[in-house]
Parts: sequence; C-alpha cells; structure tokens
Amino acid sequence: MSKNIIIAIDGPAGSGKSTAAKNLAQKLGFTYLDTGAMYRTITYLALRADVVDNCEEVIKIAQSVKLKLQTDNGKTRVFADGEELTEEIRTPEVNSKVSEVSVIPEVRVEMVKIQKALGESSNIVAEGRDVTTVVYPNADIKIFLTASIDERANRRFKEYQAKNENITIEEVKANLEKRDKIDSGREVSPLRKADDAFEFDNTGLTPLDDLDYLLEKIKEVLSSK
Repeated sequence: MSKNIIIAIDGPAGSGKSTAAKNLAQKLGFTYLDTGAMYRTITYLALRADVVDNCEEVIKIAQSVKLKLQTDNGKTRVFADGEELTEEIRTPEVNSKVSEVSVIPEVRVEMVKIQKALGESSNIVAEGRDVTTVVYPNADIKIFLTASIDERANRRFKEYQAKNENITIEEVKANLEKRDKIDSGREVSPLRKADDAFEFDNTGLTPLDDLDYLLEKIKEVLSSK
C-alpha cells in the first residue's frame, strides 16, 4: 500500500467501531485513531471540574488541553496534559454526557484540528461519528458500521459488567438511544452515512468476522482505484 492511506469508520455507539478499527490498524500496520476518546476526555475533564453543563467552560478546556493518544500492545492510552485518563473516560457517567459535549461546535473545531493533522502525517484507521463526512471527506475507504440497538446495548452492557459497573441493560439501552438521537440530530457534524461509504451491519457477528469482511472489502475498493 502507498503512504498516507486513510480508512475512516463512522457509526453509532456500540457498533464495534473501536474494535474493528484497532484490528484493522494492527493487521495493516497503520496508526489507530480513536476520535471518540478525545471527546470523552474533554467530557471527563469537564465533569471533574463540575462545569460539564457550562458551555463556555467546556470550550475553554477543549482549547487549552494538550491531548495525546498512544497505542501500546493494541490498546489506546489517553493523556491530557501529561495525565493518563485511559480508564477514567470509559465510565457510564462520561457516556451519559459525551454526546452533549461533542455537540458543541467550538469543541468539535478543536478536536478536528488535531485529527486532520494526524491524517496528514501517517497511514491511519480512524473511527468516530463524523470522520467520513467532516474530518476525512477524501478518505480512501469509508465505512459506516452499524448493528441493531439490542445488539449494541448487549455489547456495551458486557463491557460494564467486566468493569463491575452498577448499571442495568435497560439503562444502557436508554443511554444508547439518547446518544443516537443527539448524535444524529445535532446541527454540526451529525452522525450520518457518507454518500460514498459502504454500510456494514455486523449484528450477530464476531470481531474476527468483521475483520475478515472489512479486509476483503478494503482490498476490493483499493484495487479498483
């Protein structure tokens, strides 16, 4: 493959974007970019400072923080001003607020600046809500990954169970439905399938199934260019 190839994956929460992107990046030797982790970090910092409902203060955090994403043994580690927040950003509390923070236009502007810069310097597999439509509109491969709401809720619930989080599957499903509504309905960079993206519904499939299918599809698309 030539240098600076961008594979962009969008989709709703719980669709398996992170796992698929990480597996693809590892298989192809590309850099993995978890854009959602960036918005989660801003949300966590705003929650910790008790300003998550104060739009101006959230914007200040996004404009001043120095974010760093580092991949170690297939795991993305997240740092804010030198402090590691890898686990802290994956809680139900952050999940419940991240869509509200990511809808703020000024926050998105700051995050997209960082994401675009990364795309100019290396081959990447990026995943998020608007990487195929806003961040990398000229990506070589665009994928819209989805799954049924029940499948997505079950996946996320299992993640929380593994972390001993006190939450019910009904609460997880309600949270996902709320996030879907916010992500798809926001005025700035809404979640939607790009016109030139191919859609992949992985309901009932395993991460290995996803990887096999996506690798074949990527080869097919690149060979036709």
